[in-house]
Amino acid sequence: MNGNFRVGNLFGIPFYLNISWFIVLALVTLNFGTGLAAQFPGLGGSAIALGLVTGLLMFASVLLHELGHSFAAIQRGIKVNSITLFLFGGLANLDDEAKSPSGAFWIAVAGPLVSLALFIALTLVAGSGLLTGPMAAIAGLLAYINLILATFNMIPGLPLDGGNVLRAIVWKLSGNQYKGTRWASRVGQVIGWTAVSFGILGTLGISNIGSFWTLIIGWFLLQNAGRSAQSATLQEALSGLTAADAVVSESPIVDANVTLREFADMAILANNKTQWQRFLVKDENDQLLGSIRLNTLQAVPSYEWSNQLVRHFATPVSEENQVESNQSLLDVIGKLEQQKTQAIAVIRDNGTLVGLLEKSNIINLLQKRSQTQIQSA
Repeated sequence: MNGNFRVGNLFGIPFYLNISWFIVLALVTLNFGTGLAAQFPGLGGSAIALGLVTGLLMFASVLLHELGHSFAAIQRGIKVNSITLFLFGGLANLDDEAKSPSGAFWIAVAGPLVSLALFIALTLVAGSGLLTGPMAAIAGLLAYINLILATFNMIPGLPLDGGNVLRAIVWKLSGNQYKGTRWASRVGQVIGWTAVSFGILGTLGISNIGSFWTLIIGWFLLQNAGRSAQSATLQEALSGLTAADAVVSESPIVDANVTLREFADMAILANNKTQWQRFLVKDENDQLLGSIRLNTLQAVPSYEWSNQLVRHFATPVSEENQVESNQSLLDVIGKLEQQKTQAIAVIRDNGTLVGLLEKSNIINLLQKRSQTQIQSA
């Protein structure tokens, strides 16, 4: 349970509310309602109701901002997994990253452009005379909020939209996507530390700049910028590697036509090194036939082991638990996370079994590459 509640779909995109959203809605409702009551004393108790409407419209603006990112991503063939409103605004969860600097740039600026368009439209409505009294005040407030959304999000540091713009620019100039992410992450960390510092000083009353919210926002920026930097480092380390590069040496593979007795003997030898509990089964053409668990031996009397073939006890391996040997190792990691599994079978495009890939072997591969790079340096 991650605190998110699905409330429906928007243009086919799953829409979620985080529990923190309700807390923020209550706070902004009280804040806006109090402000309207002070500005228009005749409102009475309806000021809080109007504050709630203003709060909901504010989050509608945030939602439109995220839809801007989403539609820009969809136009570039990227699936949008979900949109979530939470404590710090909204988040469009994309299934993949843009394949080019220009794609990354336009996805990043789409949200702020929507907010800027809303600012202009609401400013014109508020000043047109079509609305008067509290309604005009609400329109003016929403215009100001959208201006803040547009400008704040364009601060050039990850995870903000401006950070993604900076990332796209560095990517374009350097030709290195990961270099762009590292630059934008570093700037995001500097901004985060600055906000945290001002937040601490403001909370302690040492400075007039900053508050508790500045501290919280700074910490949020700091944490996410750090994750982006780590992700870029990992992606760069894995770039160019395929599933075949991370296959376990001496993978647990057994021929389909051997007996359970031979399988037991082989498993004992194999498990002197590694405690394998599942073995991949290949047929006479080296095609992946399925898998067999070691505890299958417990279900068959030992005096029958010499008369029973492994193929009769093999269970199919689903396509979700297979990858082709030339598939990007980055994509394989994503698949392992999606399937919530620790290992996956690797096959060639003709179905020939290559071996087993485990998460732990990816970590070992990264460590070996890091040691090699250090020794070369």
